Amino acid sequence: MRVVICGAGIAGLTLANHLADRHDVTVLEKSPGPRPQGYMIDFFGPGYDAADRMGLLPRLESVGYRVSEAAYVDETGRRRAGLPFDTFAKAVDGKLISIMRPDLEAALREHLPDTAHLRFGTSITHIERAPEHVTITLSDTSTIVADLLVGADGIHSAVRAMTFGNGDSVRYLGFHTAAYVFDNDAIHAQVGDRFCLTDTVGKQFGFYALRDGRVAAFTVHRAPHATLPQDPAAAIRETYADLGWVVPQAIDACPDTQDIYYDQVAQTVLPTWSKDRVVLIGDACHAVSLLAGQGASLGMAGAYLLAAQLNKKASVPEALARYEDIWRPVVEEKQQVARNGARWFLPASEHHLRIRRAAMRLARVPGFSRYLAGTIAGKTTAVIKQL
Repeated sequence: MRVVICGAGIAGLTLANHLADRHDVTVLEKSPGPRPQGYMIDFFGPGYDAADRMGLLPRLESVGYRVSEAAYVDETGRRRAGLPFDTFAKAVDGKLISIMRPDLEAALREHLPDTAHLRFGTSITHIERAPEHVTITLSDTSTIVADLLVGADGIHSAVRAMTFGNGDSVRYLGFHTAAYVFDNDAIHAQVGDRFCLTDTVGKQFGFYALRDGRVAAFTVHRAPHATLPQDPAAAIRETYADLGWVVPQAIDACPDTQDIYYDQVAQTVLPTWSKDRVVLIGDACHAVSLLAGQGASLGMAGAYLLAAQLNKKASVPEALARYEDIWRPVVEEKQQVARNGARWFLPASEHHLRIRRAAMRLARVPGFSRYLAGTIAGKTTAVIKQL
């Protein structure tokens, strides 16, 4: 079977890893090379189980981080509240790695079988569907006739737009987010092994200290419209200029736009994930948003599940149907958890900010701490273990 995967991110690379030994697999990526932009993610849940099955955990552990806590600080850097990562780790049975997204993608690329064809700087311009195959026109005007096209090209998926139309598949949640990496020894020393966040209303700046001496910055703010700014660097400087602590130094160190990850915070919701021989995976069809904290994990696990169905004796239509029947209830629950927690993720008022602080202070109380972590992670799922 010939399979074309559009998108060399976490979901696309995971799928390629599991199909390339049995099928003819080509991965297309519109970027000219691996993307260095990205943020720190807390990797847990079903994707962790998939990584374990793939034998990737030793590599992820070696490039990952052990964070002591998420600490909320005031304008002077004084700790106001926090959630120990050990508390959260216990709630997910210790299966938790903090890792930079580009490092996770690099580990998946390193793990690719030699039989997988990875083509950077190539995008899809046209899709012609048929019951038994799909014809794909590429940006270099060449065509590929495949048995299956997989859209793993993220929340702004071109495959989704060409197959299902633009419609209302992207549900904007009212936030913009950004991430970049910069050098500052003083900030690196203050952050240490913590994830430090400003304890602020409507906007928030966060920091991780990286082992190479740099600092990873993460920002999120409430925005009435989904439209992204033409100059993300200028937007960051303007939006966060009034925050205290070390934020002014971080803003001064903000790189040029091409070195910044900047996007809306949104979910993708579709009535079906496949048409004929075209199917979507990962954020292209079920983005949960950074509010749920499991986008990478769900992208990896969903791709692993789809591969398992395709590698069985069932026909392609049967495999696609089975993949969606199993996986849709899982991701819809995570999406609901994210929507429910939006006001606590970034409080819109001082009142909500005080309630969040109080909840954090109770994090060390037996029983409540597990409940709090559970509200963040949602229900556990053993889908991958059952394959």
